[in-house]
Formats: sequence, C-alpha cells, structure tokens
Amino acid sequence: EVRLVESGGKLVQPGGSLRLSCAASGFTFPTHDMSWARQSPGKGLEWISGIKGGDNEEYYANSVKGRFTISRDVAKSTLYLQMNSLKTEDTGVYHCVTGLTLAGRRGPGTQVTVSA
Repeated sequence: EVRLVESGGKLVQPGGSLRLSCAASGFTFPTHDMSWARQSPGKGLEWISGIKGGDNEEYYANSVKGRFTISRDVAKSTLYLQMNSLKTEDTGVYHCVTGLTLAGRRGPGTQVTVSA
C-alpha cells in the first residue's frame, strides 16, 4: 500500500526558509518519479516541483524556480523540499505526490503559513 506522510510545515516570516519532508513507503521509492504540490487558500491544487526516479532530474514551476529545491534520500525513503526566500503567496498545504503530475497518489499534506 502506498503511504506518503508529509511533515515540517509551520508558520514562518516572509524571507524565511523551511524544509519539508515526505516519508514514503509501499512502492519502489528510488526509481519512482515524485512531485510536490500545494493547495493555497482559494486556489486549486498547484504542481510546483518534480524529480525523476533514477537520474533525479529536477523540474520546477516558474512560481518557485530559484527559491525551492527538491531532493530525495533513497536510504531513508524520504522526499524533501527546501524552500528559501518564502513569500506570503507560498502559504498553503503542501503535498507530496507520486509521479510528475497531479494525478498520482498524494499524502494528507503539511501546512505552511508565511506571514509577518
């Protein structure tokens, strides 16, 4: 059974940094494409970053490019999202997702609030 559990979300000031984690189990994590998506207040689910299985090629939405970095630790079966230079518009619930689109399985999410 696929299981994804996100953690690390909290309240942070604009300009701050945060690292999110997603513990994955129930599938072959090292070779599986993975993504991060977020649900912001009043908006639909937005894909923000992906990483390919195997070669770990990275992809980013324009809204986060240059500020966020996706990575994985295969020994820990954990996906990460390092978020720097956070903005108020980054506020939302962040989900890890299997695959490189929004169609995959996703976890319950972790809340990130960027506010002064």
